[in-house]
Amino acid sequence: MKNQMKRSAMAALAMASTLAFVGTAMAEDQFPIIISHALGETVIEEAPEAVATIGWGNLDVPLALGIAPVGVSKATYGATDDNGLFYWTNEAFAELGVDEPNVFDDTDGLDFEAINNAEPDLILAVYSGITQEDYEQLSEIAPTVPYATEAWATTWQDLTIDNGKALGKEAQAQALVDELEELIAEKAGEHEKLQGLTAAYCYFDTSNLGSFYVYMPKDPRASYLIDLGLDLPQNIRELDDGSFFFMTVSSENIDVLNDLDLIVTWGENDTLEALQADPLINQVPAISRGSVAFLSNETTLIAASCTPTPLAIPATIDEYLDVLDEAASHLE
Repeated sequence: MKNQMKRSAMAALAMASTLAFVGTAMAEDQFPIIISHALGETVIEEAPEAVATIGWGNLDVPLALGIAPVGVSKATYGATDDNGLFYWTNEAFAELGVDEPNVFDDTDGLDFEAINNAEPDLILAVYSGITQEDYEQLSEIAPTVPYATEAWATTWQDLTIDNGKALGKEAQAQALVDELEELIAEKAGEHEKLQGLTAAYCYFDTSNLGSFYVYMPKDPRASYLIDLGLDLPQNIRELDDGSFFFMTVSSENIDVLNDLDLIVTWGENDTLEALQADPLINQVPAISRGSVAFLSNETTLIAASCTPTPLAIPATIDEYLDVLDEAASHLE
């Protein structure tokens, strides 16, 4: 499996390298660039030479477009390398000649001093949860580009294109999205039994099963499942009041999950037993029959499924589809 993941990661880098330096002169002619977003308006006067990224996933976009950031946020969940980055990110840095990336530890909040010390001339935070106050403080360091409409609700397509636009590489970013969408369609097509099944990405706290989360299509983990050919039932879509990227549901309304063929959720080896032991939760057919794809926080796949990126998708898509396939086998 490790060798397969390695080959997939190298394929991701190969895909990225074919697009990395296309149209550089044209990109520089695009500046200044003005980007309107949820927290205001950012003016990028000239092509950036020192890019920093914060939040989840943003770092993989400049890397996929041939730019090594001068500083990036540490990953805060999933199995990382010793420096706090995922293997596909470290391999992309190495491909660009950077063996020791500068990593910000902002687990307990943004490290403004470390970000400032990196001396960026652009800060990317398209997928993040920064506040207005954070944005204003970051903008004192360098022009900062946050999410377009809502915190933590940026699809991988928008993550790629919006970050690419700020870099003056919107055309290359769009080409990368198109190529990745072709890859997803090809890989998903190899798993015919998944196509057309219903599925939802959920979160259960086994220490308190009084409620659970269901993620809506505006969240990247839910929209990625849809990209893979799975469908979110209409009764779950109707839970969305438009206010956030997930909905908290009381377990008294557990029947909202009854139309699901598959459930994708965090979990370890004993999580299914805990869910099935609860008389209310076990009424859900997908749970009672075991058609649940559990993603451990001790793996890289949990991060790649929650925050798909131009590097994470090709590196892990085969593994993800295999896990979904295994859950679907319980339908037979």
